[in-house]
Amino acid sequence: MAVNLLSNEVSDLCIGKPALRGISVVSATVGDALSALKRFGETYISVWSCDHSQRRRKAITNGEDPCKCISKICMVDIVCFLCKEENLLNLASALEAPVSVLLPKASGIVKHLEPNASLLDAINLMLEGAQNIVIPLPRRKKFVQKPSLESTLHNDREYCWLTQEDIIRYFLNSIGVIGSTSNHPINSLNIIDNSDILAIHYDEPATLALPFIAQSHITQTSVAVVDDYGKLVGDISPFALNSCDETVVAAIATLSVDDLMAYVDCGKPPKDLVQVVKKRLEERNMGTFVELMEDDWGISSSCSSDDEDSVSSGRSGRSGGYYARVVSRSEAIVCYPWSSLMAVIIQALARRVSYVWVVDEDGTLAGIVTFARILKVFQERLRSMTEAENPSFNMLASAQGNNVF
Repeated sequence: MAVNLLSNEVSDLCIGKPALRGISVVSATVGDALSALKRFGETYISVWSCDHSQRRRKAITNGEDPCKCISKICMVDIVCFLCKEENLLNLASALEAPVSVLLPKASGIVKHLEPNASLLDAINLMLEGAQNIVIPLPRRKKFVQKPSLESTLHNDREYCWLTQEDIIRYFLNSIGVIGSTSNHPINSLNIIDNSDILAIHYDEPATLALPFIAQSHITQTSVAVVDDYGKLVGDISPFALNSCDETVVAAIATLSVDDLMAYVDCGKPPKDLVQVVKKRLEERNMGTFVELMEDDWGISSSCSSDDEDSVSSGRSGRSGGYYARVVSRSEAIVCYPWSSLMAVIIQALARRVSYVWVVDEDGTLAGIVTFARILKVFQERLRSMTEAENPSFNMLASAQGNNVF
């Protein structure tokens, strides 16, 4: 049974997946990427090595200029770029920069597999660091797509991609195969990471969290927000930041960590908090961002000192900013060392994140569990089961690496 599961082709997981929209690393700008994310309402947009302009369309179609997905971009990439001091002072110029400035220095976060590759191939790539695996979709009836900066056709084919979440969900539907492993407490499975935690005090300026946000985006985790006693009071999640627009840059530049959590978690930030951001931007002569916020939030009146005081005076002891305490969505997703693996998986999937914080009974931060570590558990469990069912399978699976390119 385990052999059959691992032998399933990755195309089985692609059923119903939408075709990837992509932009070209050759011709697109940061502004193009921002526009595409907002226009299509997608969390990520793929970045391709080819140019879909009319000028090069013929070469691409003839196979002279093959397309390959080389990376992906999301709002967090844009936010981290715009938060750089030189870009804060010249937003228009920053948006005209080539999209390549957003691409991570680390290679390998996007990999390709053929549709007939096995599930084991996909798991192996993800445990090696791949976040998204690009798969060609079945060819449909030939149609003509107008060339544009955002295209779903590459090499005259459409593609989708698989994520860690897709594979975890797939395993959840076959949980009986893994036996009792899913009921084991996580502290018995060696999957709690307590050495690579990214954490910041709630009262620090949000700008100090930027390197942590960038790193957590790469590792698909989050930034823990803690109090004086090391207790978890919230987090700054790249997954939450991806639901924001570019105005969150202004909030990061002016607010504390605690109030940034409130700004992100409220959906539409509280008017008083937006006024505080506006006032601080004006004090720093950052008129471009003031205009940006006025356009997006309809805030045009000047901010009084009472508005800023109303935010600051909300702090009492730990508690941090008033808004972060009253907005329930700001609470981080947590479990305990004795929580079952199944419970942790369901928590993460329900909130569409790839991690869950681990806390002790008193709320002290104890570690984090990630999808990557859960996949490792599944891989080891299934390997042992397949070897028991079919000793030759492990050798066969190891030889399937030629599907990767």
